Amino acid sequence: MTRINKLTEAPPYAVEDTLKRLGANLRTARLRRNLTIQDVAEKIGTGSRAVAHAEKGKLTTGVGVYAALLWACDLLGQLSEVADPAKDDEGQTLALSRDRERARKSNEGIDNDF
Repeated sequence: MTRINKLTEAPPYAVEDTLKRLGANLRTARLRRNLTIQDVAEKIGTGSRAVAHAEKGKLTTGVGVYAALLWACDLLGQLSEVADPAKDDEGQTLALSRDRERARKSNEGIDNDF
């Protein structure tokens, strides 16, 4: 029996809206470059259906297709800027507020003699 993915059944509105806007922006970028869906699909090494689905903002389209489309339009640098940990002010604040502990316990007291 196939497992039901709750994310595709009822995604958070912000996620769904962002992907739809990203898809629309990718379509606009492609059209401005006077490229067809087939041209872009060949350039990134996928099928035209995957490109069309990404441009519609389908949640089931792989992130690799979105990243490759950004690359094809020379916009991939913008994606890495979004995910820059140095710009994650909230995450940095949370990390500094926690007590620092070692991620792994020390091996002291463990006998490695088998």
